[in-house]
Amino acid sequence: MLSSSAPAEILIKRLRRSTGLDEQELADLRTLPATLREIRKNETISCEGDRVHHCVLIVDGFLARFLDTREGKRQILSFYVPGDIPDLQSLHLPTMDHSLGSIAPSKIAMIPHQALADVSGRNPRIASALWRETLIDGSVTRRWVRCLGRLSARQRVAHMLCELYVRLDAVGLADRPIRLMTQQDIGDAMGLTVVQINRTLRDLRSEGLIAIEKRHLTIVHRERLQKIAEFDPFYLHLDPESRS
Repeated sequence: MLSSSAPAEILIKRLRRSTGLDEQELADLRTLPATLREIRKNETISCEGDRVHHCVLIVDGFLARFLDTREGKRQILSFYVPGDIPDLQSLHLPTMDHSLGSIAPSKIAMIPHQALADVSGRNPRIASALWRETLIDGSVTRRWVRCLGRLSARQRVAHMLCELYVRLDAVGLADRPIRLMTQQDIGDAMGLTVVQINRTLRDLRSEGLIAIEKRHLTIVHRERLQKIAEFDPFYLHLDPESRS
């Protein structure tokens, strides 16, 4: 079972911030059975076409949702941070229509579909909270489409960094430098070449907006970076007042 250690608490931090579940409901989440697994960087967890019977909760590290072309070119569709359940839709769509893998050494908790269905069946507010998470995931996807279609390389990278900061802050992890994924990973997500990513990061660093040391990134001037990115975090729906 998920104990009161990292797996349960990272999920609870995420849901407490965005859904307002009460302590009894959060305690019910702590009873979920899960299998902890440590995965290497660039390890595929599930592939497009796989039929899965569990959902993946990120305890530590970074995962990515992606699709490959016939020629083997990868398009990263979204990044995921601790507290996220990136394949929650598989509760109702168990055949994967994309692939899920790690972009950094990570730790995940694999929660059986039946256990999530059971806890949702006996607690409608938990079911609503999980459904809300899938809607937020869709909101993030819509924002990424806008970024890729209408923003410059500089704005896209700035937007991605701002989003990562806010999502890590939601689970209490924004007080430490962001473990930077490879420039190829960023390029595969932002539709840019490694050369463009390298130049963009170098420019942002030279302007004093970010600092990079030993593959860890710190946002130095978040407000200026947000202005460049046209970033407004409302689409992440982390404000309790937006729950209605």
